[in-house]
Amino acid sequence: MALKLNAINFQSPKCPSFALPPVASVRSPKFFVASTLRSGSKEVETVKRPFNPPREVHVQVTHSMPPQKIEIFKALEDWADNNILVHLKPVEKCWQPQDFLPDPSSDGFDDQVKELRERAKEIPDDYFVVLVGDMITEEALPTYQTMLNTLDGVRDETGASPTSWAIWTRAWTAEENRHGDLLNKYLYLSGRVDMRPNGKTFRYLIGSGMDPRTENSPYLGFIYTSFQERATFISHGNTARLAREHGDLKLAQICGTIAADEKRHETAYTKIVEKLFEIDPNDTVLAFADMMRKKISMPAHLMYDGRDDNLFDHFSSVAQRLGVYTAKDYADILEHLVARWKVANLTGLSADGQKAQDYVCGLPPRIRRLEERAQGRAKQAPKIPFSWVHDREVQL
Repeated sequence: MALKLNAINFQSPKCPSFALPPVASVRSPKFFVASTLRSGSKEVETVKRPFNPPREVHVQVTHSMPPQKIEIFKALEDWADNNILVHLKPVEKCWQPQDFLPDPSSDGFDDQVKELRERAKEIPDDYFVVLVGDMITEEALPTYQTMLNTLDGVRDETGASPTSWAIWTRAWTAEENRHGDLLNKYLYLSGRVDMRPNGKTFRYLIGSGMDPRTENSPYLGFIYTSFQERATFISHGNTARLAREHGDLKLAQICGTIAADEKRHETAYTKIVEKLFEIDPNDTVLAFADMMRKKISMPAHLMYDGRDDNLFDHFSSVAQRLGVYTAKDYADILEHLVARWKVANLTGLSADGQKAQDYVCGLPPRIRRLEERAQGRAKQAPKIPFSWVHDREVQL
């Protein structure tokens, strides 16, 4: 899923940050503090739990979608069967990680691994920092399936529900599972990264959970996934481009194949939201504006390796500098979705709906102006050690 990075961190006296939601977390296991939030309340209770992973703290809103809206998604079951499930590929025709990796059952396995490692030697550490970050994000898949199964009206109620929505979630998860598996095996064989802190980062991330503030609403949830799938398509596509530039065509093929999956999944999620705009334009544009006001928090923004309290920000800075995922991409994705869903052409909206329409249509150029100001103030970034690459220093 997407992915992933968030380089949007503009600050202006008049404009809010287009980065992550406010984070108030204790990012070290040596502090035994966690926060429990009461839904619909600003009251925060603090309880002690040993070895609690880092997590964000904000007021949570749950089940904000009116119950009658659930009937919309029940009525869309046949539509989803004919329009969404078609974007899944039959298992027998799906690629598998082994298709791109040395074959351990072959006599030439050692030579194949040696060749892979020789190619990897030509790739700089900053690229591997981004690739590890992508891999860890993809491997946090259990959290993303859990998030989809919080959405009212489309969740997998039994774990094996025959509804179209549940079938999509399970099969989407199965397809996505290959991404982290493939990148993990490649990075292990490359010999360029330290797999132990990588594993720790993954476990901290899973333990931290994820609250993209979608409020159990599929309106908000599918807008979020539409944005995220396009973000991961762009990110993996750019890692493919850079691998090609560094002469590793096999790694470029790996990243490009993952990007193609993300693009197909993006198509499915954007079709769902397009249908919501067709049958319920007012509430859908309100949800779109709400999600963008909250800002799209990237799935991996709570990553932590047991040492670096700002690991995600540092990872994002490297990705921004390399052009893997940038502030411009954030604005481009939003502009793409506004055009894809024909938001500017909506009519018959309520007064609040019209305000939401104006807000989302005017947001991309506003983000770009803030990006230009931020770039103008940017200073030479320092180098810092990354545990992921054996503490070698990488420029931010």
